Amino acid sequence: MTLPINDLKRHNAPLDAELRAAIGRVLERGYYVLGPENKAFEQEFAAYLGAPDAVGVGNGTDALELALRAAGAGPGREVITVANAGMYASTAIRAAGARPVYVDVQADSLLMDPSLLAAAITPTTAAIVVTHLYGRMADVEQIVPLAHQHGIPVIEDCAQAHGARRHGRAAGTWGDLAAFSFYPTKNLGALGDGGLVTGQDTERLARVRQLRQYGWAAQKYECREAGGRNSRLDEIQAAVLRVKLPHLDAWNQRRRDIVSRYREGLQDIGWQLPPAPAEDDVAHLCVVRPLQREMVRSVLQAHQIGSDVHYPIPDHLQPAYAGEARPALPVTEAAAREILSLPCFPEMSDDEVATVIQACRIAAQKESTT
Repeated sequence: MTLPINDLKRHNAPLDAELRAAIGRVLERGYYVLGPENKAFEQEFAAYLGAPDAVGVGNGTDALELALRAAGAGPGREVITVANAGMYASTAIRAAGARPVYVDVQADSLLMDPSLLAAAITPTTAAIVVTHLYGRMADVEQIVPLAHQHGIPVIEDCAQAHGARRHGRAAGTWGDLAAFSFYPTKNLGALGDGGLVTGQDTERLARVRQLRQYGWAAQKYECREAGGRNSRLDEIQAAVLRVKLPHLDAWNQRRRDIVSRYREGLQDIGWQLPPAPAEDDVAHLCVVRPLQREMVRSVLQAHQIGSDVHYPIPDHLQPAYAGEARPALPVTEAAAREILSLPCFPEMSDDEVATVIQACRIAAQKESTT
């Protein structure tokens, strides 16, 4: 594609010298796992969020699983979440031994519908995983107090919401625990896998710190926490993330600007567009809902413009779990049939955004005649 949905080479190129220097610093030191780069990044990212602590782990899915284990999820327990976020939370819930329970999402935001939460809570509910999808923060102001009324911890899935803030308070600091992914395509991405757990519950964060390394306590080789594993953010990725963190807010603002341009250029074609991005939306993805998705994708492809679907199969309809009972999630299922992600990354030029808009307008005109 002449214009891919994301371009990591263009994204990293301006930082090439700094990234090489950071990697070289690790190589020269000869300390590759849980060293000074990891400790410094944990401190810097926690300070950026306004969180009391942060624990680097191997990837975002591990971050969710270890947070769930620290929150008490396990066999015989249930975890409430949504089914439209690509199976990541569901995978972590099942890995922890618990069972996912799905609630539907709101039609406009595609985020967890707080009005459905109370009915989903049972005596076996161990936690609620609330996903900040596409860069937009879910309604934590309603969800967290409701969960706490029932004594249930909340885990924020912040994999797509690095730097999002509501009333000045960062995503990842509202719930008891929060999981971040630093997969290369994220708003803050490493040069490989990486993840982190943060949140307000310092006791559970301390458990995550033990669980990420075999359950060891202060004394090496002494296992104090059952269910531990090897999941550590390596020094090279931590060093890379330290280079990138100071640029995150500017990158997020450029993403917002791109979505705003899309909204302005496509407002009259009959598609459902993403909300106008505010501080609590870091525009990780620009997701629209055209009338005929596959036809629109073919038009974009003909113009050498990339697109994708995030995500085409809801978690409760995945073939691996076809034998399980399937809840009624009409909003989730309708969205999965219609949503389409357009190119959106900080290095896109205004001319490239205009090219995508023009191709979408051509597709919309074709929609109206078929």
